[in-house]
Amino acid sequence: MAVPRVVGSDDVGEWCGAARVRGVLEEIRIRGLGVIDDAALDLAAGLTVVSGETGAGKTMIVQGLGLLTGGRADYGLVRPGVERAFVEGRLVIPADSAVAARVRDVGGDLDDDPGGAVLVVGRTLTSEGRSRAQVAGRSVPASVLGEIAEELIAVHGQSEAQRLLRPSTQRMALDRFAGDAVAEPLARYGVVHADLHRVSRALAEITERSREREQEAELLRLGLAEVERVEPSAGEDVALDAELSRLEHAETLVRAARTAHAALMSDPASGSDDPGAGDLVSAARRVIAGDSDLDAELAALGARLTEVGMLLTDVAADLASYAEGIDADPVRLADAQERKAALTALTRAHGTDIDGVLAWADQAGRRLLEIDGAGDSAETLTARRDELTVELARLAAAVSAARTAAAERFGAAVAAELAGLAMPRARVQAAVTQRDDPAGLPVGERVLAFGPSGVDEVELRLIPHPGAPARPVQKGASGGELSRVMLAIEVVLAAADTGSTMVFDEVDAGVGGRAAVEIGRRLARLARTHQVICITHLPQVAAFADRHLVVHKADDGSVTRSGVITLDDAGRVRELSRMLAGQEDSTLARGHAEELLAAAAADKSRP
Repeated sequence: MAVPRVVGSDDVGEWCGAARVRGVLEEIRIRGLGVIDDAALDLAAGLTVVSGETGAGKTMIVQGLGLLTGGRADYGLVRPGVERAFVEGRLVIPADSAVAARVRDVGGDLDDDPGGAVLVVGRTLTSEGRSRAQVAGRSVPASVLGEIAEELIAVHGQSEAQRLLRPSTQRMALDRFAGDAVAEPLARYGVVHADLHRVSRALAEITERSREREQEAELLRLGLAEVERVEPSAGEDVALDAELSRLEHAETLVRAARTAHAALMSDPASGSDDPGAGDLVSAARRVIAGDSDLDAELAALGARLTEVGMLLTDVAADLASYAEGIDADPVRLADAQERKAALTALTRAHGTDIDGVLAWADQAGRRLLEIDGAGDSAETLTARRDELTVELARLAAAVSAARTAAAERFGAAVAAELAGLAMPRARVQAAVTQRDDPAGLPVGERVLAFGPSGVDEVELRLIPHPGAPARPVQKGASGGELSRVMLAIEVVLAAADTGSTMVFDEVDAGVGGRAAVEIGRRLARLARTHQVICITHLPQVAAFADRHLVVHKADDGSVTRSGVITLDDAGRVRELSRMLAGQEDSTLARGHAEELLAAAAADKSRP
């Protein structure tokens, strides 16, 4: 019986152009990760299925893809006995795409390919706990690798299905399905929400510190009033200290000046006939003057005595003037001492000297203006807060309306998928609700609790059959039903995903029979517009593959190795026989396998 042709790498360019995807993952190379020693997955467009015995390493393939998309590094995955684990992916992307531009922005080099540009990404983990990411030959942070890879690869696995049971993840799933209708107002909402938070925090700080500022302002006013009352001038304290010293020692200073004057110049009025220094110098000058014409050198000495006499006369005159200028007025002394006390009080309170006091007064005046202006700031912030609150409420209503509209379409899309998964009467509701909160955001006639993602709470609810109450999916579905509901949601989300490569990790767990066939059919249909990689244990799903890879494990007695083989037609029959009955050579199993392959081929040939 004929087996459908496997899509090969030669079909990638044609398929990419027809499907208008962003890229194709052509190969994954894994070394030293878990049980995988060194394996390469040769991938292609369409649906690629990966199967194998339990423990053969299928999970490590998903782990490797997770690392390539910037996932958290689990260093325990490094294979025992090796220093590092390495994962590398080779993709073909449009040369003029936004992803290619981003790769060039980080300094990566893209190779030319007939189907577009070749992008190589890689991730290395060491047993010592280090991680390194590479994009097109350039070392980058893992976050940059994730930013680029998430535009190309979307992993839909069992862990993600479990996360869909969380309310926050359900809201994000609905938003992802809604697309730009929610994304655009939600992006603006996030900006306004952050601004409102910042303004509200600043206003609260101003309000909480108002009493402290009032106390500070009162102290500043008292200090400035004291400075204004005293009216000190720059350097006044230094000049006043000098004046006080003269006033306090006036008699001593006058006596010293007069005694010195008397020593220089005789004063007949004093009753003393003793000559002064000036008199003696004058006498010496007169003696030399009589004989100065006899010798030039003696004449020069006489001239010098003349200069000394004139200098002594000037000093004596200054001493007399100084003595007369000394003010011994006790009233002025008291005034100066009082002024000194006032200046000292200022310096003790506001600075080490009067210049420091004046500098403090200048700063205090500016600070007082700032504090007095805080009232204006509070009014401005209050007005801004009210303005942002109105804008945020408007955006919250727009986001909520878009979510509500998308929820109806989402529920209908999931119900359509469930109909083909042996749950024809089941319905899934994406309930968009709000919670009242007196301290929340006024939206319409209600005051609602709100956060960075809006005012909505999203909950996925299952109605298993008409007349049954809607219950949260984690409570209203059995294990098998929950798997099918999660798969239906995954398929719906994957169809709306921006990535071009979809990876499904055993999302068909707990499903069998007719539902398993429908899973395969839906993955094949999705593969018409996306590259789909599915890790599965179901032969009904594997039969729909365009390319079938099997992971096998060999044991040499000491080291476990894994390899990946691309199956030909006969190999696919043997592998499906093993998956069906555990017996590759069973005639009945082989007949059933060929029948599955033929039925899948006929189904895929339909429009």
